[in-house]
Amino acid sequence: MGEIVLDNQTLLHITLFERMTRTTIKDCIETDDRIIFMVKAGQISKAVGIKGENVSKLRKQLSKTIQIVEYSDDPIQFIMSVFHPYGAESVNIEQKGNVTHATVKVNPILKAKAIGKNGRNLKVARDMIFRHHNIQSVSVA
Repeated sequence: MGEIVLDNQTLLHITLFERMTRTTIKDCIETDDRIIFMVKAGQISKAVGIKGENVSKLRKQLSKTIQIVEYSDDPIQFIMSVFHPYGAESVNIEQKGNVTHATVKVNPILKAKAIGKNGRNLKVARDMIFRHHNIQSVSVA
């Protein structure tokens, strides 16, 4: 599994998020245009807030798109949560030699978004999945 290193800016975002939502953050990844907060299992509804109010407040305050992922010890559930914005339908995990590979089936209309420009969204998803489950390779179907 990958090592998690958080810089001061990310720690500030986590503190703000936890105070606003009264949830516990397991991880946070920041990209140029968004911040992905990972909450403990069972806390996604509380984190999002009524009608998405917490997400809206954070988006305004941080001037970035906010994505919330729910952690799960079950790698399939976790990957479904990571790909939830793209209409995740199923996940298949298999061994390919000494590499654990996951194939995620998403809504065909959202497949290009799941991959992102130059594969950016897929790379961020791969990094997050590898940090919490020993899955080295992820593809979108």
